[in-house]
Amino acid sequence: MGGTGSGRKWYFDSKETTDDYRRLDIRRWQRDCLLEASKAFSWQWSRNGETIASINVIMERDRVILTYRHKRGDEEWKDECYPVRIERTPCHYGGSRAWFICPARECSRRVAILYSGGIFACRHCYRLAYPSQRENPYDLDARRADKIRNRLNWEPGILNSSGEKPKGMHWRTYKKLVREHDASVEKSLAGMAKRLGILKSALYDVFDG
Repeated sequence: MGGTGSGRKWYFDSKETTDDYRRLDIRRWQRDCLLEASKAFSWQWSRNGETIASINVIMERDRVILTYRHKRGDEEWKDECYPVRIERTPCHYGGSRAWFICPARECSRRVAILYSGGIFACRHCYRLAYPSQRENPYDLDARRADKIRNRLNWEPGILNSSGEKPKGMHWRTYKKLVREHDASVEKSLAGMAKRLGILKSALYDVFDG
């Protein structure tokens, strides 16, 4: 990928999601008090306790300078050093909220998160979807049901049996969650059965091997 401001636009016809890219979240930096002018620091990403990537950051009054090296495939390493503007908007209860201004050409969106590439840019420029947007409807229903199972302290997995009412939970709340859970399970199983071209009851045999 080219550097910031290069002739090509930062659009790609990929099916990648935001989870596939490293990110810079200005909300995290603001919580960690890193947005002070003249502050310099290194931001790192790790996997299994080991650092796999890092960038150097220098804060200025209304922008941040990003410095790092990157490569793609067998290409040579390329040095990058460019500014990203920061804007602040007032909060209702005082203080302000900081935003990145996407540095990709023809963008300049105000965003909280930038994603890695040749440059750090917003998800719109890289055409990234949120993971939930790549899921089938029945996957979303299964995820909703599993969230309820987690809240009820039931064993994860919509094909597992139901558990008991958690201690201290009101019966009205419990019955409401069970109804929502069962409805989501029914919709998920119906969707999976239709996709596989089998009867819904046969799904248990499919997943049990």
